[in-house]
Amino acid sequence: MRWRLALAIGLAVFAASSGTAQTYDDRPAKLVAPNYGFNYERRTIEIPMRDGVNLHTVVLIPKGAHDAPILLTRTPYNADGLTTNRKSGDLATSLYGYDNATDVIVEGGYIRVIQDVRGKYGSGGTFVMNRALVGTAENPTKVDDATDCYDTIDWLVKNLPQSNGKVGILGISYDGYEPLAALVNPHPALKVSVPMNPMVDGWMGDDWFHNGAFRQMNMDYVWEQEATRDNSAPWISSSDDVYDFYMRAGSAGELGKRMGLDQIGFWRSLTAHPAYDQFWQDRAMDAYLSKRPLKVPVMLVHSLWDQEDSYGALAVYRALEPKDSGNDMVYLTMGPWHHGQEIEDASALGEMRWGQDTGTWWRRHVLAPFLAHYLKGTPMDVAPVTAFESGTNEWRRFQAWLGGGDGAKLYLKPGMALGFDAAAGGEETADYVSDPAHPVLFRNRPVMAIGYDNNPWPNWLADDQRAVSSRPDVLTFTSDVLTQPLKISGRPMVNLTASTSGTDSDWVVKLIDVWPDQVPGRPGFGGYQFAVGMDIFRGRYREGFTVAKPLTPNAPLKYSFALPAANHIFLPGHRIMVQVQSSWFPLYDRNPQSFVQNIFFAQPGDYVKATQKVWVSGPNASYIALPVVK
Repeated sequence: MRWRLALAIGLAVFAASSGTAQTYDDRPAKLVAPNYGFNYERRTIEIPMRDGVNLHTVVLIPKGAHDAPILLTRTPYNADGLTTNRKSGDLATSLYGYDNATDVIVEGGYIRVIQDVRGKYGSGGTFVMNRALVGTAENPTKVDDATDCYDTIDWLVKNLPQSNGKVGILGISYDGYEPLAALVNPHPALKVSVPMNPMVDGWMGDDWFHNGAFRQMNMDYVWEQEATRDNSAPWISSSDDVYDFYMRAGSAGELGKRMGLDQIGFWRSLTAHPAYDQFWQDRAMDAYLSKRPLKVPVMLVHSLWDQEDSYGALAVYRALEPKDSGNDMVYLTMGPWHHGQEIEDASALGEMRWGQDTGTWWRRHVLAPFLAHYLKGTPMDVAPVTAFESGTNEWRRFQAWLGGGDGAKLYLKPGMALGFDAAAGGEETADYVSDPAHPVLFRNRPVMAIGYDNNPWPNWLADDQRAVSSRPDVLTFTSDVLTQPLKISGRPMVNLTASTSGTDSDWVVKLIDVWPDQVPGRPGFGGYQFAVGMDIFRGRYREGFTVAKPLTPNAPLKYSFALPAANHIFLPGHRIMVQVQSSWFPLYDRNPQSFVQNIFFAQPGDYVKATQKVWVSGPNASYIALPVVK
């Protein structure tokens, strides 16, 4: 036994002297990542907030940076991922991708900072979708996105010696909401804010509802954002065509139950608040900012064909512009883009060709000089409003966006005609039957789930509307061929007089530019029906958005709502078209057409056919008030 004891002691002595027992591992105890060939330094920092929660932050500092401004983006979409869209020692290559205007960032020599918002990915704390602000009924805590923005900026300017102490914040979509939150109580070092395609009011016309109609194809987003901190629990469907996926479930509430969404806090809030109550009003950033002083220059960026957040940027512009007495604090860009396309090549939108890369033009001539002016002090020649004019396909400069012309009435007329003169004679209607069992599609089948990689979703607002114009449940009104150009700038206002045999109804209205029967150089493009503006209105909110009320069956009722803003010229040789329908599936949930208290939980027997009538002559004739500019 003694020889065994001696051997054990000997081995222990050897291990102690050589370190083998402690380091029997080929990996280093602490890895030092190489930076050979890098033109930037990468730092990962956990920045403390006022309540002790740390927010995961990635800082990219260009090599040799000195006296450089900071460009901050706060995101729920993974700061580590957005700063390594491609693993590279080259800063531009590493950044190129979602929510990085790479050319502006790199060529401008900015310190790039991207931070995970509270409760997402590497950040501590809890996540609440579009967290209500401190002081509102929906937020009992002392922290929100505004306080987190303030604390983050405070830390950055005190701890990055390479910076000049000036910070700009920018971002797209949810990331675009964050630059608005930063304006609530802005840090003194915040010199400029650029909200791009921001989420502003999720009920009125951004991600969740449009005028009360629920955008059910965003249910997967709700699941993936809230089920886990790192989006690691995917939303799994067994249908390549989501038309079948949504139709088989019946209601959105039933589908949510089948897919486990009842576990998700925001889903429970969605289904509990189908009307525009305090829950949504507390989150309406445009209304909140309208009550705050304007202290920081802001450039609002709006995509004219934004398929996700078509409401927000212009709503904030309408809220802030009256505060800008010197016309030098509130700027607006309106581009011919889908959601977020301004940071990409933007030469086309689906089948529509602009004859130029509108994204590169805007970044070079508007965004870059705007940021440099406020963060570096260089002069700029940027108009208060820069707006793309579709039709002529030219950029225009304005001192302000008035958002309307003379409101010329474009009447729906008997015989499916359309014109600026009201029809003579007595009352007449155009009728159709709306059947929830056979809803009108928002785009052709198969309908893919929302996505951006090899997916038609980003461009669907520019789809050819001929796909539905010949359906018997779609009214299609067409003007004569135009002999003169007709320019509109602003929001077309729908004034619809209609009845339904049911007790609830949706109304979808589309304003369309019909191209000539043949287009030189583009075989098959002739007759293309290009939507200038389209939207939906849920009839139960005709008398007010806060309380749903049943419709009186077969009674002519007036509906008034705005279509998305346009800056468009209908050219000679084109025609104007208006389409009216009562479903837009599966993007929006189906209206059962019989009144139920909460459409999320409509039962199969609630869905009924309804006869729809639209008044096209007489004193109640329907029309669209076009913001015509002479």
